[in-house]
Amino acid sequence: MPSICQGIGSSFAALRRGDRLTPRTSRRFARRVEMLRGVATATFAGLVLAVGCVPYTSAAAPVPGSSVPVPLVGDDFEDPNWSYDQRLPKNSADVDGRARNPGGRSLNGRWYEGTDRGQPDVVRRVSTPEGGLPGSTGSLLIASQFTGVPGKPDGKRAQDDLFLGVRERIGRSIPVSRSPSVVVRVFVPPLEEWEAATGSSFGFRTTVRGLNEKKKETEPYWPGMFFRLNAGGRSRPPVAQLVIRASEPGGDYTKMTIKETGWWTLGMSFSPDGRVHYFARPGVDDLTSADRIASHYPYGFQCTQFINVFFDVFNSNDGRRWSTNWVIDDPTVYASGAENLVRRPAPRGKTR
Repeated sequence: MPSICQGIGSSFAALRRGDRLTPRTSRRFARRVEMLRGVATATFAGLVLAVGCVPYTSAAAPVPGSSVPVPLVGDDFEDPNWSYDQRLPKNSADVDGRARNPGGRSLNGRWYEGTDRGQPDVVRRVSTPEGGLPGSTGSLLIASQFTGVPGKPDGKRAQDDLFLGVRERIGRSIPVSRSPSVVVRVFVPPLEEWEAATGSSFGFRTTVRGLNEKKKETEPYWPGMFFRLNAGGRSRPPVAQLVIRASEPGGDYTKMTIKETGWWTLGMSFSPDGRVHYFARPGVDDLTSADRIASHYPYGFQCTQFINVFFDVFNSNDGRRWSTNWVIDDPTVYASGAENLVRRPAPRGKTR
C-alpha cells in the first residue's frame, strides 16, 4: 500500500510540474488509482489512511481506563453476598430459535443473560486468585459444560455469553465522541488446566453500532479479543494465543502467543474517528499507550455507539468436558464526561 500511495503521489507531482505523462506512465497511474479505489471500496473512504498511507499514532488512541468511570456500570465483586439467579433453562435463540425468558440476572442488576446464547452454567463469586488487584477479595468465575441447546449436546464447539449492562444501566449508549473504553482483569490458568481442545476458550467482547461504507447505520457488531488454545499433538506442546476480532475485511487473526499465565489486563477503547483500539498486558497494572496491540475499523465499519460489554466461554459441547474455568475481576467502563451520561436510574434485579 505505501508503494501505491507513493506512486500516485509521484505522478501528481509530475503533473504539478507541468510534465506530461507518457502512455506507459499513464497506464501505470491508472492501474494504481484503480488498485487504491478497490481498497477504499472494500472498506470505506477513510480506510486508505488506516492501511499504510498515514500511520496511526498511539497518541491518537485513547488509553482504556484513562478517563472517568461511568456511574452504575461495572462490578468489583467485593460484596460477599454477590449472587446470580440463572432462571433456567437458559436461552439458545442463536442455535434453535428459542429465547427462554425471563433470562438470568445478577442480584445487583449489573449482569444479565443474552437472548441469542445462554449464560455460562457457572456464574459465581470466588476468592480472588493470587496476584490479583491489590485489596481485591472477590472475583467472578464463569464456566460451562453445555454451551448449545440446553440438555442437547451435539459435540460442536459452542459458546455461552454473560453481559455487563451499559445501555441498560444508564438509559443510553455512549457515543464515541466521549472516547469510551473498558478494562478488565482476566486470570489465565496454566495450560494444563485448559479444556484440551483447539479453539477459542474465552472472549472479551463489546456490542457497538457504526456506519458502513455508504454511511448507513449498521446492525450491531461485536469487536473483541479471545484467548485461544492450539491443543498441539504428540510432538507439539499446547500453545495459547490472543486473537483479535476483527480486521477491516472482517477476519479474526492471532496477535500474540501467550507466554505468561496468571493475571492479564485487557482493554478496548473507541476513538471519535470510529476506530477500535485493543490493549493487553500481563499482570494487573493499569494500561498505558505502550500496551496497544492493534487498531482497526472492524468489518470496514466506522464505530459510532458503544452499547455494552460481554464475556464468552467456549467448550466442545460433548456433554462430558467442561470449558476452562475463567476468572475475571473489576470490569469497568470509562468515558469523558461520564458523570453526565446517566439518563435514568438503573434497574435493580429486573428482567430486560
